Amino acid sequence: MLLAVLLAACSGGSDGGGAVETVVDADVVIAKSAISETARFIPVEVDGTALEILAVKAPDGTIRTAFNTCQVCYDSGRGYYKQVGGELVCQNCGNHFTMDMVEVESGGCNPVPIWDEWTTETDDAITVPLDLLQEAAVIFADWKTEY
Repeated sequence: MLLAVLLAACSGGSDGGGAVETVVDADVVIAKSAISETARFIPVEVDGTALEILAVKAPDGTIRTAFNTCQVCYDSGRGYYKQVGGELVCQNCGNHFTMDMVEVESGGCNPVPIWDEWTTETDDAITVPLDLLQEAAVIFADWKTEY
């Protein structure tokens, strides 16, 4: 678990801030100090399936987490988000989603929320448990595939 904290704290995710080693079959511990207004994309592998968690600081200062897959487009292979300016953009349908809506909106074309009650939060970190990651793996079955 310590490895996950160090990875999240020291790396920039796929947002260009540096390479991140994939957290494999373990809880994901996200250091709050590593989260800013630039979305962090944290790679995870669960039982051989690649997933990604996004974490971002919303304009109100709260840290928001979600799975980096679209609730509508997830099975397209292109239903994931990239940050463009202050918004997340679905790579399948092009829907724009503001940072303050992460972990707030459910349903429709937006990132799949990781609700607070599903995580453990301390003053320093947010932990996404392995059992939640295992449940979510099904929505990543066709994730980032090319057709």
